Amino acid sequence: MHELGIVTYVARQVDEVARENEIDEIAEVVIEIGEVSGIVAEFLIDAWDYFRKNYPVLAGSKLRCETIKAITHCDGCGRNYPTVQYGKTCPHCGSGETWLLVGRECNIKEILVPDDE
Repeated sequence: MHELGIVTYVARQVDEVARENEIDEIAEVVIEIGEVSGIVAEFLIDAWDYFRKNYPVLAGSKLRCETIKAITHCDGCGRNYPTVQYGKTCPHCGSGETWLLVGRECNIKEILVPDDE
């Protein structure tokens, strides 16, 4: 389960950012996950819920995952297409000379702090 490793890394990075910015509490961390990254969002959230307790600044936080749609580029015709729907064969020209443009990423998109009321 590589999700635990990802959560460990993200928690450390967010904790470091919080310390650098003198932030005492994080409300939410938003992660972007590529559609073909092999990362299972539900496992990532479960790991977060378990692991966040190791960092006081993250104790009450939640993890939200957003999907980056996978897009493949075809060198044969120069067009892009949805990877999951068509795989490695271009639906426009039938070429197999394609490569993944986006969709494998895992990024920390946002770190949100509680609103002052």
